[in-house]
Amino acid sequence: MTTYEIRSALDSESAQIKGLIHLVGINPTGLDWKRFIVAVNDGGQVIGCGQVKPHGADIQEMASIAVPPEYRGQGIARKIIEELLRKTSRPLYLMCIAHNGRMYEKFGFKSIPYEKMPRYFQRIQKVFDIADVFRQTGEELLVMKLE
Repeated sequence: MTTYEIRSALDSESAQIKGLIHLVGINPTGLDWKRFIVAVNDGGQVIGCGQVKPHGADIQEMASIAVPPEYRGQGIARKIIEELLRKTSRPLYLMCIAHNGRMYEKFGFKSIPYEKMPRYFQRIQKVFDIADVFRQTGEELLVMKLE
């Protein structure tokens, strides 16, 4: 089991955060180190991260939850999510591939229908659905909300 510290990110960790996001293949837009919570091992390596992105004055999105494959299964993502939830007001939204939805349900998030999504998420949903016509993965994007 790896020992690590959960804390706010430092400017000097920005490149590690971007590298981790790239490694796990999630949305690389809107990466501002000032919003990130990180898990850092004893060697100073970022081994997990997550952020809350603002979308206007009243919409917040939990995003960029990432842990490299070799560190998964140790509760790192859970600790990052718990810290983000502790520091963030409600409502809080997130987007994920459908097979990850059950993990977020454990924290109280519920999938919401298109009609109840803020416009930002409706636009993302449309783009995702159009792109999937070409990717042909059959994956579904969930938009979830925590009240």
